[in-house]
Amino acid sequence: MAQINPHINFNGNAEEAFTFYKSVFGGEFAMIVRFKDMSSPEFPVAENEANKIMHIALPVGKNVLMANDVPESMGRTNENENRSKISISAESKEEADKLFKGLSEGGKVEMTIADSPWGSYFGMFRDKYGIEWMVDFDPKYNGQL
Repeated sequence: MAQINPHINFNGNAEEAFTFYKSVFGGEFAMIVRFKDMSSPEFPVAENEANKIMHIALPVGKNVLMANDVPESMGRTNENENRSKISISAESKEEADKLFKGLSEGGKVEMTIADSPWGSYFGMFRDKYGIEWMVDFDPKYNGQL
């Protein structure tokens, strides 16, 4: 079965955000590549972007959360876009509460986590980095959606 692995663009704070995500999810980074690591005559990197993240990966369960910083030369990432969310299917109500509380810290809760009309335990928020998340626990699926 194919996996879906979210990839997020940041405006220069990918490392800070992923250090925060790691503090909530646990685990270790599978990969960190900085722009300076890829610098060459064919791909010159500005000094102010050398330590920015070209690729970072954090395994979360069977999936991988990935990101990069968008170079200034490409313009800013829209921090208020709302066309997509990262959905987490927790394996228990306790795990859902822990993830919701941890990831929403410093952010803006859009829907407090609670029993939903459709039968799952669900909540939504935008984290302090502007990324939108949905946390869900459905006992019928036990985190296996």
